[in-house]
Amino acid sequence: MNLKYSLFLTLIFSCLIFSCTSKKPDISENTVSPEQPIPAPTRAQRVTSALFAAYPDKIERIEFRNDDWAVLLNDTWFYFAGGRLMPYDELINAADYSPIQFYNYPEKLPAWEERAHERSERSERFRNWTNTERRIRSRRSYFFWDSLWQAAERSDIEARLTDVKFLGWSPTVHKQIQEPLKQVDAEIMAAAKTEPSLLEWIDDIGSLGGYYWRDIAGTVIRSPHSYGTAIDILPKSLKGKQTYWLWTSDHTEEWWTVPYEKRWHPPDTVIKAFENHGFIWGGKWPLFDTMHFEYRPEILVLNGIGM
Repeated sequence: MNLKYSLFLTLIFSCLIFSCTSKKPDISENTVSPEQPIPAPTRAQRVTSALFAAYPDKIERIEFRNDDWAVLLNDTWFYFAGGRLMPYDELINAADYSPIQFYNYPEKLPAWEERAHERSERSERFRNWTNTERRIRSRRSYFFWDSLWQAAERSDIEARLTDVKFLGWSPTVHKQIQEPLKQVDAEIMAAAKTEPSLLEWIDDIGSLGGYYWRDIAGTVIRSPHSYGTAIDILPKSLKGKQTYWLWTSDHTEEWWTVPYEKRWHPPDTVIKAFENHGFIWGGKWPLFDTMHFEYRPEILVLNGIGM
């Protein structure tokens, strides 16, 4: 998918949103004068607009209705609900779920020195996250994702999987991401013709996997691998480097302090190729997962990252 086009849609949509929805917020002529600035879009409006831009062939429209922003997907309205994206008849149970993560995602990996204050500020949070009992209490709603990928049950998703040729491997993925993944492959292989080190990196891949029905380790949150929308790439040997925060926490108490040079990273060309076609990289997360790529074009749109 062309992310420039998606970003363009988002900008245009945010400007016109109040004139193209069937129900508008209750704003009278006496509420906002011509001299007053137009209020900035709310987070709910920004997220739903990003989803609309990221999945234009899936989401029919967005609308402000029942005092919240909502997206229309497969004939069902999913309400923002504080980031939970739930159908109307489930809103009564919203407090039982934690929000879906629509997070800040940097265009470039911040310099390590820039993260020194962040590491200090969040150290207690990271330390607590290592506690398994704390992690398993987080329950996320799947209503929107189940509808988007038509995968409420394991049998549903397995009926929508396919194998795709990628960097010399054949991972199993959701049919709807095979084209973006093929575009990533074409971009990487084209770059490898002029970057010998990139070809060496491809030859050094030891495993490359996609679909795997499971929860995220140590949680009750379904992994994106369960939808066939994520790819893990590992080399034949990590050579002592770290790739996943949870594995690192087994032997390093303050795992978040492990610097970039001691983490395994794919080449920048690979990361950029994935991002150019709607995938985000787990190496930019505070809970780092440097082997991991997943299809979340709305995150890139939301952060203004495109081709």
